[in-house]
Amino acid sequence: MLYDFFNGYEDLKNRKIRFVGQASERIQEDYLRILRYFRFYGRIVEKPGDHEPSTLQAIKENAKGLAGISGERIWVELKKILLGNHVNHLVRLMYELDVAQYIGLPLNGSLEEFDRVTKNVQNLCPKPMTVLTSLLKVKDDVINLDLRLKISKEEKNLGLFIVKHRQDLTKAMGPEPLKPYQDFIMDSREANTNSRICELLKYQGEEHLLREMQQWTVPSFPVSGHDLRKMGISSGKEIGTALQQLRDEWKKSGYHMDKEELLSCLKKL
Repeated sequence: MLYDFFNGYEDLKNRKIRFVGQASERIQEDYLRILRYFRFYGRIVEKPGDHEPSTLQAIKENAKGLAGISGERIWVELKKILLGNHVNHLVRLMYELDVAQYIGLPLNGSLEEFDRVTKNVQNLCPKPMTVLTSLLKVKDDVINLDLRLKISKEEKNLGLFIVKHRQDLTKAMGPEPLKPYQDFIMDSREANTNSRICELLKYQGEEHLLREMQQWTVPSFPVSGHDLRKMGISSGKEIGTALQQLRDEWKKSGYHMDKEELLSCLKKL
């Protein structure tokens, strides 16, 4: 036998989300319930837009209470919202109800870019930070987000990477559209560059290039300083210069030239 004193069963059948009892009282018991409301809304409601006016009013009146909630707890909830259903509707609602400013989101978040990117990443399994970065316009927005939410070092670096490269690192025209991304990986000395490039491709909606990148194995440069010494080059400076020249030629070839071709090319340089 089911005893349902708050009509919760009917709400579940009708896919409605509401607080038990007085919304303001429940929220004031734990202000994180504001974000849990958004999270469960994305999980249960089929079509966005149907909210109890009294619930929205209670959220707006109590949003400031989120300022006292730790960033780590907020980030746990926000990540789930970002990867859930109706995220565009819910994030816009956070701004309308004055929630955004208390959870680390910029006051002037780029909602148009957010809408565009959430469409781009559909079915691509993005990381939460990839989605969230679309709200952030500049480097300082990422830094301020980190100060509030205490995101991980890699999440912060991913956000900084996307903000810096989302405009200038794009596919090439012609037969090798993936090459700018491959070149970036080959030139980078940072760890996780491949993973960040994949997230950037998701952000940009490049599903086909993403599949290619995920199947691409980073090649190893086939020439070493030892090979050049055997050719009679002994100066360390000359070896360094020659290796860089060969690496440039290797890059131009799409990383297809082998050792023999590169060493043969060296004689012509």
